[in-house]
Amino acid sequence: MTASPASPSSSPSALPSRRTVLAGAGAGVVAATVPPAAAARAAGAQDGPSLGEYDVVVVGSGAAGMTAALTAAKRGLSVLVVEKAPTFGGSAARSGAGIWLPNNSVILGAGVPDTPQKAASYLSAVVGPEVPADRQAAFLANGPRMLDFVMANSPLRFRFMEGYSDYYPNLPGGLPNGRSIEPDQIDGNVLGAELARLNPAYMPVPAGMVVFSQDYKWLNLAAVNAKGLAVSTECLARGTKAALLGQKPLTMGQALAAGLRAGLQRAGVPVWLNSPLVDLVREAGTGGPVTGVVVEKEGVRGTVRARRGVVIGSGGFEHNAQMRAQYQQQPIGTQWSVGAKENTGDGIRAGQRAGAALALMEDAWWGPSIPLPGEPYFCLAERTLPGGLIVNGNGARFVNEAAPYSDVVHVMYEKDRGATGSHIPAWLIVDQNYRNKYLFKDVLPTIVFPDSWYEAGAAKKAWTWDALAGQIGVPAAALRATLNRFNAQAWNGTDSDFHRGDTAYDHYYTDPGVTPNSCLAPVWAPPFHAFKIVPGDLGTKGGIVTDARARALRADGSVIRGLYAAGNASAAVMGHSYAGAGSTIGPAMTFGYVAANDIADA
Repeated sequence: MTASPASPSSSPSALPSRRTVLAGAGAGVVAATVPPAAAARAAGAQDGPSLGEYDVVVVGSGAAGMTAALTAAKRGLSVLVVEKAPTFGGSAARSGAGIWLPNNSVILGAGVPDTPQKAASYLSAVVGPEVPADRQAAFLANGPRMLDFVMANSPLRFRFMEGYSDYYPNLPGGLPNGRSIEPDQIDGNVLGAELARLNPAYMPVPAGMVVFSQDYKWLNLAAVNAKGLAVSTECLARGTKAALLGQKPLTMGQALAAGLRAGLQRAGVPVWLNSPLVDLVREAGTGGPVTGVVVEKEGVRGTVRARRGVVIGSGGFEHNAQMRAQYQQQPIGTQWSVGAKENTGDGIRAGQRAGAALALMEDAWWGPSIPLPGEPYFCLAERTLPGGLIVNGNGARFVNEAAPYSDVVHVMYEKDRGATGSHIPAWLIVDQNYRNKYLFKDVLPTIVFPDSWYEAGAAKKAWTWDALAGQIGVPAAALRATLNRFNAQAWNGTDSDFHRGDTAYDHYYTDPGVTPNSCLAPVWAPPFHAFKIVPGDLGTKGGIVTDARARALRADGSVIRGLYAAGNASAAVMGHSYAGAGSTIGPAMTFGYVAANDIADA
C-alpha cells in the first residue's frame, strides 16, 4: 500500500529519534540454528517425482517474484514461477502500488530535482548504519534501471505522485514534493482469461470509476474542496470512457500485478498457482548450493530442479501466528494485517533451514489500523485530517497523528512496553464536524457507520466527552483536559506538544481549506466518534539476510550458493524505517531484478 510520512522535528516526547527507532527494536541478526542435516533436503530425497527443470525457479508471484522472473527470462534463461495461492499478485496486487525509486526516468522527466547524491544522503539518514552501505547503493543504482527494464518489457507505464512528500522531507536529501510513482491505467483485457486469477485489491475502486492512488487524497475532500470535486468527476469520466471502449480498467496494485503478469505471458514464463513451496533442495555435503525446490503442484509433491538459482520472493510471515509470537512484541495479531493471507513465512523458514541468517524479524511495515469486522482498515488520511486526535488508555495524546504510519506504531509499542495495555489499543477521536466533511474509509460524509462496526467494538459514539470516555474506558477528567488543550492549540494552529503540521509530509492528507494549520481543527461538535486503533501492518519486513547482489547469507556472512531473496521474504533495505510511499514495492522489484541479473551474469 501507499503510506504516509512522519515529522522528523517532532519533540522527543512525541516520537523517538532516528537512532532510537533504528536501534531500539533490537534488529540484531538472528542466526539460523537448524542442525546441518536439516538445513535443506539433499538431492534425491524422497520428495516425489521430478516436476521439471529450469535455469531459475522463482518462489512467489508478487512484485519481487514477477520482476525477477521477467528479468531472468529476458536475459535468456528458462524460468518457472511457483505460487502458493490460487491467484497471482500477492500483497502487491492488494496495495496502492506506490513505488519509491529515487532518480528514475519518470520523476526526472516530470522535473523532480533529484540527484544520486541527494538520494544517497537521504536514504542513509533514514535507514542509518544498520543497513550496509553497499546494499543501499545497490538499491539506488539499480532501481532506475529496473524501472526502465520493466517498461521496455511489459505494458506497464508509471505516473509521478506529485506532492506525496518523502516521509522525512526535512532530512538531508529529502524532497517535499516526493519521489514516488504509481502504475498508470492498464486494460485488464491484456491478460485474457488470466485476469480472473488476479488477487483482488484490498479496497476495490468504486464501481464505474478509475482511481489512482494519488486521487484518494482529493476524494477524501470531495464534499468540501473544489479540486476534490473535480478529481472525483475526473475519476468518473475515466471510468465512463473505459466502459465505452470495452476496457477493464486497472490501477494501483491491480495494474502493477497485471502488467508484470502480462510481461511474463509475453516472455513465455509459466506461473504455477496452487503450488506451495515445501522446501529447498541442496547438493549433499556441507555448503552445497541450492539446486531446486520441493513443491506441491495441485496436491502432488515433487521436485523442480533449478540449474542456476532459486529466488525467494514469497512475502513475509504476517499471517503466521507462531512466528509472530516468536519474533514480535505482544500484543500482535495476524488478523490486524492487510498482507496477502497466504504470507505465512514459508520461504523464510525454508531459507533458514538451508542455513540463511535472519534479521529484522521483530519489525513490520506498521500502520495504525481499525480492527473492523472481516478485515482491518489501515488508516492514512483518517488520522491526519483536521478535527481528530489519537489518545492512549489514559486519555492522553502521545504522538503526532500525522507522522508516518510506521513511526506511529513504533511509538505505540515503545510506550506500551513500559505499561502493557496503556497504548494498545489507542483511540482515534473525531467530532461530527469532521464527519460532515470527510470520507472515512468508504463511508461518505454524514452517512451513519455500519452497525457491525459498533457490534465489533471498533467504533463508539457519544454526545458528550465524558460519555465517550466511559465507552472507551479512559478517565473522563483526563480526556477533557486533553481535548481542551488540543482544541486551544488547534485554534492557534500550532501543536507545541507533538509538532503536527511541521513538515510537508504532515500536510499531504489534510484539508487546505482549514487555516492556519491544515492538520488541525478543534473537536467540539457532537456527537463524538471514537475508533479503536491497533498495530496493523502491510506485511512483515524481516527475513533472509542478503548482500548487495540479493544473495542469501549465513550468519558468518558467507554466501549460500544458488539462493537469492527479495521483497518481504528478505530483511528490508529500509531497516527499521520507511523512506517514502512505496518503500516496500520499490526495493522488492529492484532486488528481484538484481537477483536475476546476478544469476544470468554468473
